Amino acid sequence: MPYCEVDRYQNSDEWDGVRLFYRRFGRGATKVLLVIGLAGTHDSWGPQIKGLTGSLEPAADDEESGDAAAAEGDDGDGIEVCCFDNRGVGRSSVLPHKSYYSTAIMARDALALMDHLGWKKAHVFGHSMGAMISCKLAAMAPHRICSVALLNVTGGGFQCFPKLDGQMLSLAFRFLRARTPEERALVDLETHYTKEYLDEKVGSCTRRTILYQEYVKGISSTGMQSNCGFEGQVNACWTHNMTTKELDTIRSAGFLVSVIHGRSDIIAQLCHARRLAERLIPVARMVELHGAHLVSHERPEEVNNALMELIKATKSMMKPEEWSSQPENSSETGALISARPVSVTIRTDDGGNAAIAVYNLLAKLQLSFLYVIGVILMGFEHMRNIVKVMKPVRVAAIES
Repeated sequence: MPYCEVDRYQNSDEWDGVRLFYRRFGRGATKVLLVIGLAGTHDSWGPQIKGLTGSLEPAADDEESGDAAAAEGDDGDGIEVCCFDNRGVGRSSVLPHKSYYSTAIMARDALALMDHLGWKKAHVFGHSMGAMISCKLAAMAPHRICSVALLNVTGGGFQCFPKLDGQMLSLAFRFLRARTPEERALVDLETHYTKEYLDEKVGSCTRRTILYQEYVKGISSTGMQSNCGFEGQVNACWTHNMTTKELDTIRSAGFLVSVIHGRSDIIAQLCHARRLAERLIPVARMVELHGAHLVSHERPEEVNNALMELIKATKSMMKPEEWSSQPENSSETGALISARPVSVTIRTDDGGNAAIAVYNLLAKLQLSFLYVIGVILMGFEHMRNIVKVMKPVRVAAIES
């Protein structure tokens, strides 16, 4: 199996290696690194691997590494894709403490993987947490980047917090209680896709039924994510932040950026992606699609077209100003493509400062409310377990 050791950490009195599991697809001079999001594994990129390389068959020489193996695929106009499991999930190393997880640390993991592959530069496409990691990587090593695509991205911290309503509370409760692949699959479907997409008929059954079976099979094959891995990746999202200096580095590096988002995303809210795109003008273009958090699965053709357009624009050495001066348009499939995202203006007068303070306060109150709800739910679950344990004891006492 293809693994890459990207780091080392101290485990008790010993030092252990951090290994990433990865797969390569296709061959060609154009290199694309796909960075998956929270709790996701490399195979979540299936529609994009197929769209970019034309095949879902892994490279036959995946065991090889370094410059020699990479050089074999440097001829021709094809595309070579590499996707991997982040630390904490899938077949990659699961580190024991959340301090071993941050978007900066995982960006260094991705950079080490590029070194392992012998890739001097690559197009870096990330989804959700993977998009946060891609932002960090772009700011950390801009000379290694051809272009960046950010799918369903937020700025981390409070922006990772979904819109709080009855549906989200119900999903959060069910997610915390999910103990089997079947229970987890039901929650994942509702958080990743729009209802209308799930209810579409495909032959004699709905898409929901088909995807449910695929999700159960996928989760069963890789296993449920460990608590350590999940808590670590959540910590990475929560502590993520792009400084003004880092965003300036991306803006001035010369490569193009595409921010792609589903309008019905209930996990990563659209307004945060718009704000990030605006902060990256003139190198960024905003692409809004009809879809939810996994818009890359729900609208694969439109997403793949946007990614290919980014690659072609980079090859033609399109200037950032030209990229951002493309006129706004809406496609027949409902995609809204705009180089000028819906403006999110922050005023600097007293009224603007008051509005920002109120927004921050509401965000904190919302987070506190969810935390209290979570504590109550976990406490309730704990009490139920205690009652289950106590029941046989009481029955035994009565019988005696």
